[in-house]
Amino acid sequence: MHWTPIFDFFGGPALAIVTVVICAALAGLLVQIVATKLITRLVARSAYLSAFLRRSIRPMRVLLPLFAVQSVLQTLDHERFTWVNGVQHLLLVLIVLTVTWLAIQAVLGIRDVAMLRFPVDRPDNLDARRVWTQATVLTRVTNGVILLIGVAIALMTFPSIRQVGASLLASAGLAGIVVGFAARPVLGNLIAGLQIAMSQPIRIDDVVIVEGEWGRIEEISGTYVVVKIWDERRLIVPLQWFIENPFQNWTRTGANILGSVFLWVDYRMPLEPLREELKRICESAPEWDGRVMTLQVTDANERAMQIRALASAGNSGDAWNLRCRIREGLITYIQREFPEALPHVRAQVVEPAGNGASTATRADAEAIASLAVSDKPKA
Repeated sequence: MHWTPIFDFFGGPALAIVTVVICAALAGLLVQIVATKLITRLVARSAYLSAFLRRSIRPMRVLLPLFAVQSVLQTLDHERFTWVNGVQHLLLVLIVLTVTWLAIQAVLGIRDVAMLRFPVDRPDNLDARRVWTQATVLTRVTNGVILLIGVAIALMTFPSIRQVGASLLASAGLAGIVVGFAARPVLGNLIAGLQIAMSQPIRIDDVVIVEGEWGRIEEISGTYVVVKIWDERRLIVPLQWFIENPFQNWTRTGANILGSVFLWVDYRMPLEPLREELKRICESAPEWDGRVMTLQVTDANERAMQIRALASAGNSGDAWNLRCRIREGLITYIQREFPEALPHVRAQVVEPAGNGASTATRADAEAIASLAVSDKPKA
């Protein structure tokens, strides 16, 4: 292309080049805007494609003008305009970084589509939580690799850096050992993240007990897991911890769970009325899922017997509320209908053996009797 008429028209080469570059950038931006509006209308009926497209708009808004400016600068006379080489190299680095940005956004778009396809705001969300966990962990690992490759390619465009890399090649073995040892926690968490994504011992929104704390898996990053504890605190746990330590997962195969309530009552407590009351409480409780409801004597000692009420719920939150409802209801029922069946402390009063010394004075006996409950049944 002959640029002399254009230079003469604008009054000089510098002004002409600046004007052409600006026009090329605006043309690239215009093409991006028109193409985006057209594609948006075509995919408007698909929520998945729309979610993927939204991620690519901003990188393309930068990438197309850069391509347009680069194509214009390639047509200039590099021998006459020596500064063009430096500008083109800068544009090349920007294009590489923008393509890296676009690739990262594309991976995020795929993640958004997967999460949109499997929403977790449903009662039976086991498959959705599995997909969310895999998508989150794999997305962060993949984007980390993409960013590393993009930065490496951008740095390789500088000849001086390539020469430095060649000079350090001889000592790469020792450097690799040192870097590997220093980055062992990072690499361990990275490998643990891949293991969690594949085997899934934990998933997003799983109910777990970690370090004695009950909570839900709120976030799984590339190096740590955020556990939202029931009292709104956050427990930050390294990924590798979940691979190397045992923990409880209450929603590994399902959210259904059994809740138990233990009470100590006197031996005079009849069990059948208590079973009927438990049935009434469960049937009136919205948290009970109708699967399990039972009452059993699980322990006994010289003072009282221990009963266990067992009931099922759809999730751990409902199970906690159901346990509290059953505990309060049974205690209220015993207090109202069988107050004598509450736990008692029994004592035997020893009468004086004669007029002389005795094992207990009458005053002491009366004091003990006033505090103790006779083991004879009441009339």
